[in-house]
Amino acid sequence: SRFETCWPALMKDSHGVVIIFNPELPSHLKEIEMWYSCFVQQQPLLDSQCLLVAHHKPGHAGDTENLSLASPLNKLKLIHSNLEEDPEDVRMEFVKYFRSIINLLNESRDREEMSIIS
Repeated sequence: SRFETCWPALMKDSHGVVIIFNPELPSHLKEIEMWYSCFVQQQPLLDSQCLLVAHHKPGHAGDTENLSLASPLNKLKLIHSNLEEDPEDVRMEFVKYFRSIINLLNESRDREEMSIIS
């Protein structure tokens, strides 16, 4: 929160938000609600433009099935990362996410161009 005055600069012209958190820390589960509210809901971003990454530290398997998120967060895309066990899966999920952001940008640009032409 001490850098909150810098948040508008981080949000300016953003097209997506990736929130990475440690699911083993209860405080992180509360904090991601605040991050989602500030960086997604208060901007003109769709939920599809947000990716949640529950990062599990090496050596901690973590519970990937029973992660309980608050209601606005449970509709977001959530991936579990453990870079020791499945780095390629994490990379592929990021690639899919970035492709979806690029597709949204292309569609928006196409609509804007069509509105200028019309």
